[in-house]
Amino acid sequence: MHCVKDSPGWQIREGLEAIRPCTVIDKPTFGSTELGVLLTQRDLGEKIGAITVIGLCTDICVISNALLIKAFLPETPIIVDAACCAGVTPESHRNALEAMKMCQITIENE
Repeated sequence: MHCVKDSPGWQIREGLEAIRPCTVIDKPTFGSTELGVLLTQRDLGEKIGAITVIGLCTDICVISNALLIKAFLPETPIIVDAACCAGVTPESHRNALEAMKMCQITIENE
C-alpha cells in the first residue's frame, strides 16, 4: 500500500502552495477524471499553453494521469519531467516514459 489518505507520504509536500497557486485533487485511484474535467471546464482566463506532469509513480499514477489529460486535451502539449518522477523500478520508469512518448507526450530530462 502507498499513498493511502492520512498515511505518511500521502500529503502534498509542504511549501508547494507557496511556489504557485494550486488545486489539490484527492484521487480515488491511479488516474483522476476529476482533473480532466477541471482542466476542460474551468475558466483559465487564457488557453492552456502546455501542462507538465511530475510525481510518483511514473509507471502507475504519472502515466495514468498524463494519458488521461491527453485524452481530455488532445491538442495541448503534455510534458513529463522524467527527473521529477520515479517508478517502482528503474526499468518500469523507463518503460512508462517510452509508452508516453508513443502517445505524443513529450519527455524531458531523461
